[in-house]
Amino acid sequence: MVRSNSFARRFVTALSRPPMVIALCMGFASGFPLLLTKTTLKTWLREEGIDLSTIGFFAAAGLPYTLKFLWAPLLDRYAPPILGRRRGWLFLAQACLVLGLAFMASVDPQNQIGLVGFIAFWIAFFSATQDIVVDAYRRETLSDEELGLGSSLYVYGYRVALWVTRTAPLFVAQYWSWQAAYLLMALLMAVNLLVTVLAREPEVEGRTPESLRAAVVEPLVEFFTRSRLRDAVLVLLFILLYKVGDSYASVLTAPFYIDLGFSKAEIGAVDGTVGFFTQIIGLLLGGLTILRIGIMRSLWVFGILQMISTAGFVFLAELGNNTFGLGLVIGFENASSGMGTAAFVAYMASLTDKRFTATQYALLTSLMAVPLNLLGATSGLLAETLGWFNFFLACTLMALPGLVLLYWIAPVTSATTVRRDPAP
Repeated sequence: MVRSNSFARRFVTALSRPPMVIALCMGFASGFPLLLTKTTLKTWLREEGIDLSTIGFFAAAGLPYTLKFLWAPLLDRYAPPILGRRRGWLFLAQACLVLGLAFMASVDPQNQIGLVGFIAFWIAFFSATQDIVVDAYRRETLSDEELGLGSSLYVYGYRVALWVTRTAPLFVAQYWSWQAAYLLMALLMAVNLLVTVLAREPEVEGRTPESLRAAVVEPLVEFFTRSRLRDAVLVLLFILLYKVGDSYASVLTAPFYIDLGFSKAEIGAVDGTVGFFTQIIGLLLGGLTILRIGIMRSLWVFGILQMISTAGFVFLAELGNNTFGLGLVIGFENASSGMGTAAFVAYMASLTDKRFTATQYALLTSLMAVPLNLLGATSGLLAETLGWFNFFLACTLMALPGLVLLYWIAPVTSATTVRRDPAP
């Protein structure tokens, strides 16, 4: 009982700290622009009669999210003249996002499709820039013990923002116009500027890069020399493979449900309600678990749960059209994925040196996205070749290499990260 009360006090104390609230708000800010250049925008374009081949080119607007590591060193090296190194860049990026969304509200896609494409790229670029700074800010304001819960709150805010931008613009466009919808989104985005101004600037630990060359080279040198080269390579391989099975399976879940005979209404109702809320629950449970047992042990627990949840699709492929089974599989998969994401995000943050947080974290998250962006393209071919049952069985087995690597980089008994604190 004493231990339970002690943990409850630790949880309440951690949750009530201002950096935790800021992590939640900044998660919302990071997730807010994403769909406004993807699903939401493409819905508007299609309704305006834009052909599919043109709409397909808008996928290129997402390139900044993959390539953000290229300009991340600039955000480590230089500081704007106001608000400091982190809040200054964050305020600038968010102001540019507000301008981009407001500008989008003034265009006519039928006659200005090129301009729409430019604005979409503008929004994506400054959204990726905002992500770089938010990730660095979270790492620099939360202690190692708080990273798990803070990362959970960040992802929680991110998911809420995706839900808002997936639903609210559709309702506004239905009863008013798409221009009104994007103007409302610009106004909501502007609220994040107030959060940035009210947040405190992180204290700098050690010396920041003194030149642009140092900002590019030193983060790499520090990462690969803090321990043996083999250990650094194993860590990078682990980041590449830990969620590969989960990510690979998620690419084709929608067509899988259709092939099983579920209607769009059934999929939307189950995925949009059960899926969303179980993922939120999973994020919060993940944060609590990490706070209690540490990041590394949590990676073991959640990695195994992710593997079991992927096997749930194998079960559903055998079960067939069963709404209860669909809800069970979607709910468990989203909850375990939420927990795994919380631990994984916290783990990557713990690997960064606070002098080069923006650069190192941007590189790690770009590496994490490789399986989804590159391997995901082969998922359809593999599913057609193997069939759904064997495809999801293969996805389940894809989780094993990540767990094997976890054994090498952090034994089960370890509750600490491999990160080394920067020298003063």
